Amino acid sequence: HKRALESFEKALEIWQRALLPDHPKLATIYNNIGRVYSQMGNRSSALENYEKALHIRTKALPADHPELANSYNNIGAVY
Repeated sequence: HKRALESFEKALEIWQRALLPDHPKLATIYNNIGRVYSQMGNRSSALENYEKALHIRTKALPADHPELANSYNNIGAVY
């Protein structure tokens, strides 16, 4: 898990420099980070990252986009 988080954090740093703050690629990375935290049992960090992904997706994607459903599903799974 530690190596996965390190890789995702490095990817996030690079994408944040290259993309606008609400680019959907960032949401994907936040979602992946949330998944790792969820697998580790760290629900608060998982939820924080899933909510970041949802925030970006809400701004960047149409209201009926499947990635929004993915974000809501992940948040629901944490609860």
